Amino acid sequence: MAKHPKPLPPLDGPFVAVDFETADHDADSACAVGLVRVEESKIVHRETVLIRPPRPYIVFSYLHGITWAKVKDAPIFKDVWTQLEPMLVGAKFLAAHNAPFDRRVLTTCCEVAGLSAPQLPFVCTVQLARRKWAIHPTNLPAVCRRLGIGLMHHDAGSDAEACARIVIAACFPGNSLFSETTGS
Repeated sequence: MAKHPKPLPPLDGPFVAVDFETADHDADSACAVGLVRVEESKIVHRETVLIRPPRPYIVFSYLHGITWAKVKDAPIFKDVWTQLEPMLVGAKFLAAHNAPFDRRVLTTCCEVAGLSAPQLPFVCTVQLARRKWAIHPTNLPAVCRRLGIGLMHHDAGSDAEACARIVIAACFPGNSLFSETTGS
């Protein structure tokens, strides 16, 4: 039996794109998060925050450039998420490139911190790019190159913004990818 792709959540309201960078192979090791809020197909707010992971070693510094020296004095996940969570108010869904990874990091970090994970559906922009444009490969740099979206890969803020722009391009035809934005 053929597997049918999940339909997109309703696009009649805001959404938030999210990207996590992790320190190691464990899902509780978030060391950076980027959130980008989109309303009426426009980016209205961006946040990127470094997070002190639970262990004092960073395995993936070679990917994202985050070292222990950069995050040792950063706030822990619980404090970061408590500040960022209001960005999700009213959002219809979360978007992420390779959404299972970011969903797992968010859920695990919330669980470890004693917080409730957001009960929003996730839209995976890997799947969206495959369905909408038949792009292969669908890694974030390849999709961004194809769509002309700027990217500093493995920077949580840049990755989240690229993800938001992929959803905008796919779901709001005729909207310029690079329209004026407001917020920070």
